[in-house]
Amino acid sequence: MSTFTRVARPAILAAGRSNRLRHSAERLPIARDVVGRFVPGETTDDALAAAGALRDSRRLVSIDYLGEDVTDTDAAEATVKAYLDLLDALGARSENAAIVRPLEVSLKLSALGQALPKDGDKIAFENAHTICQRAQQVGVWVTVDAEDHTTTDSTLSIVRELRIEFDWLGTVLQAYLKRSETDCAEFAAVGARIRLCKGAYDEPASVAYRDAAGVTGSYLRCLRTLMAGNGYPMVASHDPAVIVAATEMANEFGRGTDRFEYQMLYGIRDGEQRRLAAEGNQVRVYLPFGTQWYGYFVRRLAERPANLMFFLRALTHR
Repeated sequence: MSTFTRVARPAILAAGRSNRLRHSAERLPIARDVVGRFVPGETTDDALAAAGALRDSRRLVSIDYLGEDVTDTDAAEATVKAYLDLLDALGARSENAAIVRPLEVSLKLSALGQALPKDGDKIAFENAHTICQRAQQVGVWVTVDAEDHTTTDSTLSIVRELRIEFDWLGTVLQAYLKRSETDCAEFAAVGARIRLCKGAYDEPASVAYRDAAGVTGSYLRCLRTLMAGNGYPMVASHDPAVIVAATEMANEFGRGTDRFEYQMLYGIRDGEQRRLAAEGNQVRVYLPFGTQWYGYFVRRLAERPANLMFFLRALTHR
């Protein structure tokens, strides 16, 4: 990790938690124009249009309705409705797939009420169950996103319970968390779909690797566990070294292209996404949409200095 990244990342992530900065950014037309590189729009129609273009280029899609840390049941219910409407729209475009489903939605449990002070876990479970039921009806996958480490136990507990009925449900594990090797072993053994990412939150050294080498090393160990297991690994990384390693591990463990996939974010390394898809790999693009784009966007800036430089250059030239 460069000195710039090490110094700037905590400050950028802190900005992501500032309501004052969020309100300012959301009112800036310039900022919203630049955000379009990573978030294609605010409406379901915007998301569907972007998803259609990705499917035309033989890529798979995971759509995320942006929002997190809701503080009341009304907001959680509004999120559920947004997902049900999205799933109905996706169902009209559903594609027959015996093994890998081309269309998926990603959701954060904190957007479904997990953080509510009373019965948050129960509310989040019930809301996620409602979404999974509709997804199953229309032939779309669901993956539960990871958030900061304080939510991990709750999230994985809810995922385990949901998988009793929906064994196709996926979840996200973050390689920078020191616990993730154990979690990968558990979920690989039961055949779960696991999206493995490096991690996007500013976590303490007591629970997470904080240097680039440590994070990458953990990622590769976790990935080996997933590739050797019974589940469906989803390699969520833009790191060329990780992509090469994933290809080699898939060959080592005899995994065909229908038994794992690469995942990348909308607007990042589009050429590499197209290359991998053209070579016959499963490539799924994480496609966020909605009005609450600020927190997601700030985490993308914090991950790579190139993203921050892109944003600053775009502002300078307007």
